[in-house]
This record gives sequence, structure tokens and C-alpha cells, in this order.
Amino acid sequence: MAALLTIVGYSLNDTIVVFDRIRENTRRIKKRADYIPRLNESINQTLSRTLLTSFTTLVVVLVLFLRGGEVIHGFAFALLIGVLVGTYSSVFVATPFLLVWEKFQSWIVKTLTKP
Repeated sequence: MAALLTIVGYSLNDTIVVFDRIRENTRRIKKRADYIPRLNESINQTLSRTLLTSFTTLVVVLVLFLRGGEVIHGFAFALLIGVLVGTYSSVFVATPFLLVWEKFQSWIVKTLTKP
């Protein structure tokens, strides 16, 4: 349970960093500009930070997994898988979901404002 909560917090923090950069870029770039380039630029700006943070965490967890002993072996294994899945989901799942959400919102607005 502790490993699961740790990974959820780790992934959520990483996703918030990416979404915060998207929000900053949305304010900075004109409103009429396409949304996809803003998402791509935001991912590119945060990708190096995300990968370095994940790699550093992964090294520490890998050492815990290999050298930590039998008591911490299961916890470290869950963290290993969680760091990989959390990093992947922050960059490659959450951002496309945001794009789908944005398109859904614009569709709702167009549908409700039709005469």
C-alpha cells in the first residue's frame, strides 16, 4: 500500500509539472494559436527535467532492489515499476488526454451555441 501511494504521488507531481508548463505556455501564446503546438512545446520544455528526475529516482530504487535485502525487495520492485509507468503516463497519457478534453469542450460549446 505504501508503494502504491508513493507512486501515485510521484506520478501526480510529474503530471502537475507538465500541466503547469502547458498553462504557462497557454497564457504566453496567442489564444488563436493551435493547441497542439503548445502541448508539444510544453512537453519538450519539461521532458529533460522529467527524464532526469525519473532516472535519478530509478537508480536509487534499483540499488534498493538489488542491495536492500529481502524485507524491502517487494517495496523496491513496486517502486521500480511505478516510476517507469508514472513517467510514461505523465508524458504520454496525461497530455493527449488533455488534448481530447480540450476538443470535447470545444465540441460542447459549438453544440450548445448552435441556433
